[in-house]
Amino acid sequence: MPPAGVLADPALRAHSQLDGVDDATWVEVIRKMDEVYSQLVADEVALEQKNAELEQSQRFVYGLLAAMSDVLVACDEHGRIEQTNAALCDLVGRADWALAGTPMAGLLADDAAVQRLRATLAGIGRGGANVELELRDAAGQPVPVDLNVTPRRDARGRCIGHVFVGRPLGELKRAYHQLREAHEALKRTQQQLLHSEKMASLGRLVAGVAHELNNPISFVLGNVHALQRYCVRLRRYLDALHGGAGAAELDALRGELRIDAMTADLPSLMEGTLEGAQRTADIVQGLKRFSAIDREERTRVDLAAVVERAVHWVCKGTAPAFVVHWQPPAEPLEVSGSAGQLLQVLMNLVQNAYDAAAGRPGIVPQLWIGAETDARHIRLRLRDNGPGIPPEQLGHLFDPFFTTKAPGKGTGLGLSISYGIVEQHGGRLDAANAPEGGAEFTLELPRSG
Repeated sequence: MPPAGVLADPALRAHSQLDGVDDATWVEVIRKMDEVYSQLVADEVALEQKNAELEQSQRFVYGLLAAMSDVLVACDEHGRIEQTNAALCDLVGRADWALAGTPMAGLLADDAAVQRLRATLAGIGRGGANVELELRDAAGQPVPVDLNVTPRRDARGRCIGHVFVGRPLGELKRAYHQLREAHEALKRTQQQLLHSEKMASLGRLVAGVAHELNNPISFVLGNVHALQRYCVRLRRYLDALHGGAGAAELDALRGELRIDAMTADLPSLMEGTLEGAQRTADIVQGLKRFSAIDREERTRVDLAAVVERAVHWVCKGTAPAFVVHWQPPAEPLEVSGSAGQLLQVLMNLVQNAYDAAAGRPGIVPQLWIGAETDARHIRLRLRDNGPGIPPEQLGHLFDPFFTTKAPGKGTGLGLSISYGIVEQHGGRLDAANAPEGGAEFTLELPRSG
């Protein structure tokens, strides 16, 4: 607002009126000037705020450039350096201000590298390109660098320069070598752990085999000792016969040596010996099937026979007091796979069921195995009378190294390996708590064919 005396002056008022401008017009002009001034002040404040944000963004970008371990060079469309980072400056031994405005080709070690750079820039597409160039380091030695070249474009899409980002190949080779060594060490550790779990499964099997072989071998040995005694008596009788002994002497010797009873006993001895040997051969054949655990061939497998074999070995070996309820169905349970690998899975499930149920005092460990079939799948359900699985552990049962057993009682790999074997056979292995109590594992496999 103008001073009150300005418009009160008679001369000025008269001049204003002569020009056709009254007091209200002057008031409106002054009000507009105040608005413009206020807008200028607001614009200035906003500009200062934008400048502060721009400086902050610039410091952030410079911080990123300084923290990059890869070398970076930004050039204009004529190949002159506009921006570098600390990694490049350290590599070439020159400051960024000394590099600004110099040609990118000046960083290269030889003319061959310059030619590769020109060929790359000439054929570069919108997505960029990769090129290996030798830069000259601070000592003047060529250093191969794997660079990614990307074009820079303005708002109208015109190329206004290029950005080079890369890393010296020496560092990449060292990193790749370290990664390869770590991978090999991991594979060796994995193989050792798998071998450890296989040895644990084999230990359970051997315990059952030792008990199972004891009977037929003892039977065979007893028969062989009897046959040895019979051989001595037969040789004595034959020596007398071929020595020309008389009939009376031979009859007496025949009765003394019990030749008639011995010859009557020989067929049963031989039959028993053959039976014991056959039982031993069957056990060895079962071991051979188990030893095929790492082979890739897939054959038709009777899953019911695998269940019976797994129950047999576990009960004979480590769980003699285990009561297993298993009645195979009338229809065949044929799947396609490795009998040895499936035997390992079922032995592990049966052994785990016994371990869980045996830990309850006053309870006879029991396992119920049932089979269900449909047009495409065969499902085995194994339910024990143990305490069940805590809900917080259900999601981790098949994780490697997870175990609920006491230290030294398990590797934590049995269920993990079993899960992998079942997946390789195109099936699935699940765990849950049964409504009747105890844990229930469900093994589902596709039917053969």
